[in-house]
Amino acid sequence: MSKRSVLALGALALLVLLQVGPSACIKKSDDDMVWVPAGEFLMGTDEVDAANEALDYGLPHPWYEDEHPLHRVNLPAFYIDEYEVTNEKYKRFLGAGKHAWPDDWKNGTYPEGRAKFPVAYVSWFDADEYCRWAGKRLPTEEEWEKTARGPDSFKYPWGNLYNPDLGNISKGPVMAASAVAVGQYAGGRSPYGAYDMIGNVWEWTASWYRPYPGNEAQNENFGQVFRVTRGLSFMGIGHYPPEVYKKVASIIARASFRSYDYPTSRLTDVGFRCARSVK
Repeated sequence: MSKRSVLALGALALLVLLQVGPSACIKKSDDDMVWVPAGEFLMGTDEVDAANEALDYGLPHPWYEDEHPLHRVNLPAFYIDEYEVTNEKYKRFLGAGKHAWPDDWKNGTYPEGRAKFPVAYVSWFDADEYCRWAGKRLPTEEEWEKTARGPDSFKYPWGNLYNPDLGNISKGPVMAASAVAVGQYAGGRSPYGAYDMIGNVWEWTASWYRPYPGNEAQNENFGQVFRVTRGLSFMGIGHYPPEVYKKVASIIARASFRSYDYPTSRLTDVGFRCARSVK
């Protein structure tokens, strides 16, 4: 083969790669999980809420404070669910043993037409038990953030610019109507192929709400009381007034934003997805 032919084939291969885009690099398991390779990523942020605006909005600490410092985290490879766990999948789990039904279910089943919606009204303990039943586990906070930010540590799963149209989140100072079926926002997929990392429902993680190494903030909620939730929900930002909505939304929708709840809480906009270690 001539040098010219080799160069032509190389150019063709490059053209194909550019056309298919990032999805060509997504690796999936046979049970709707995506693969996240081993390696480092940047977690947290060094941004500062210099004006303490978050306190004016009733939050217990300044924006970004519990995400400090920006730091490198090295993780082994793992799999994580491509989608949030749905009502229909959760029903199979409930059928396998005695367990509390979610509050929005009636007569032992989910509302009509919501089979593919993410399950909600599940406590951390419910989520943890489901994942174990499925041969998986809850993702750690580090795994969740790496999945959402990708190898380039994006601010949002889709890149570094806020775009409310790429997830099921409030599009203005009015709450979105409800969750939607998983996988509706292909443009908001994370670099590793996970859907709905921002929007739809908040997601339980395995992690306690603790300070990152080097964080010296005096946050009274740090410790082993609350479990971290990630990923924003359909109703998570719709209650802020119009004059601050866009700024607040762009902060809370970031992939590094941390929220937390009591592990016994069962809330209308909190669900989960599972992870699995790579043997």
